[in-house]
Amino acid sequence: MEFSEHIRTANVEDVVLRQPLHPPARGTLCVTGHHLLFSDREEGGCRQVLLLLRNIDAVEKSVENLLAHSGPFSNQGRSQRISGSSGTITIKCKDLRVLQLDIPGMEQCLNIAHSIETLSCLDSVEKMYPFFYRPSDISLQDQWGLSSTEKRYSQMKELHDRWRLSTVNRDYSVCPSYPSAVIVPKNTDDNMLEKAAKFRQGGRFPVLCYHHRKNGMVIMRSSQPLTGANRKRCGEDEHLLRAVIEGSDRGFIIDTRSSQQALQARITGGGFESKSGYGSWKRLHRQMERGKALQESLVKLVEACGDESNNMDRWLSKLENSKWLSHVQVALSTAGLLAECVERDGHSVLVHGSEGTDSCLIISTVAQLIMDPCCRTLEGFLVLLEKEWVEAGHPFRRRCAHSAYSHARLQQESPAFLLLLDCVWQLWRQFPLALGFSEALLLRLATEAYASDYGTFLCNSDRERCAVRVKENTHCLFRTLLRERDPYSNPLYEPTGLAIWPSVHPQSLQLWRGFFLRWTPQARHLEEAQEEIRNMVTEWGKLALS
Repeated sequence: MEFSEHIRTANVEDVVLRQPLHPPARGTLCVTGHHLLFSDREEGGCRQVLLLLRNIDAVEKSVENLLAHSGPFSNQGRSQRISGSSGTITIKCKDLRVLQLDIPGMEQCLNIAHSIETLSCLDSVEKMYPFFYRPSDISLQDQWGLSSTEKRYSQMKELHDRWRLSTVNRDYSVCPSYPSAVIVPKNTDDNMLEKAAKFRQGGRFPVLCYHHRKNGMVIMRSSQPLTGANRKRCGEDEHLLRAVIEGSDRGFIIDTRSSQQALQARITGGGFESKSGYGSWKRLHRQMERGKALQESLVKLVEACGDESNNMDRWLSKLENSKWLSHVQVALSTAGLLAECVERDGHSVLVHGSEGTDSCLIISTVAQLIMDPCCRTLEGFLVLLEKEWVEAGHPFRRRCAHSAYSHARLQQESPAFLLLLDCVWQLWRQFPLALGFSEALLLRLATEAYASDYGTFLCNSDRERCAVRVKENTHCLFRTLLRERDPYSNPLYEPTGLAIWPSVHPQSLQLWRGFFLRWTPQARHLEEAQEEIRNMVTEWGKLALS
């Protein structure tokens, strides 16, 4: 179906736009296949607002003056009633913006609302805007992505004695959510990996995600083992994990479920690593909420941030009841535990929850930021996200289908990536000189994950991206961010080779105002202050050179 079939009214004149941080404006509203375009037509006005339809989370409409005329519903009478009416469309965006459109005419209002609702929820990936976005300064022939498993393995010569690059998943048949190449212990052949994959949920067998150069310890990722109620075992899986800690006395398994949840998982075929089969591994349970609980927490937090009662007690109560900062605290604490096992205690660690595509990615990413200065540069952080989230199979399309305002029934939405960015922001705030990127980068990533011009966060896995040829037909967000690096770099950055250990005490954690209150005057003042700091540092740099 063509986009035009969903557009009943393409242009409306005399529309009033009300949006945060700007006075109301009157102008023309246009609907295209992927955007809403508002053009200010008042005298002296030249403002345009371009909104990606995919960014729209909820549409609320109201029509006024319907009872202004009485009489039968004749064609003529109906026309008179419509011409005498007007409507308001409230658009709630995934980036938490709220816009209001006052549209003359009930029919035009309903037509516009219908088009927005339909076009913002199209299912086909190939009809999404990244497949149509063609900026003049970049080409589809440009390199896509920043790195790959093969490239990283070739650069880490110290791994080659004990680890190998496996292409057992080259056709994505062993694990649909893994990339085509993975790094595994050298003395495990591909046949073993295939059998271990059948013993792990979704085929996500243990693979290497981080090698600590200081002491040679590693972080592995996987999903839960499928032990079930009968406590099944898999010799190949046990052999794989023995090979990981060869020459070491112990490894740790950090399970992002409570011990009770892990026990209950056996009823549905899941489970955990038993002492009899994994004697050299010690399990540590750290419950992290995910899925529906995390999504509901976000909804409550955004509702609290929109409370205009100016009652401090009520606001603090709502903030606490959302439990969002508790989720941030647990994530940072668990990531700190992981980093402590590797950096301070010198042990390798396997991380998993149930599916291995959400909470374990959060803690492995944050732990690498804590330990590894290479991950703290602008490019290093983007490479880390590409490796730990895009390649590792975080289901962006399912998790980011809706944000906090949607009225749709929850399916598999969950703000795991947003929670990660919040954790990184807490690090950035506690160590303002240690990270080479700015808050502006985190805000841009938070927006792009839900609605983007680029193909980086499309689909749920590499397999899906290959099927629709994302890399051949869209542009890479991360490469664009590096080209536009100035606003995304931290002007105060001073590299340090030391680990940065975050404080997780409640008084040390703050609401990420730059995101959750970003459309308020207070957030705008913060942006202006940060821009002033950037300008001052630039001027100091020029003076130092002169």
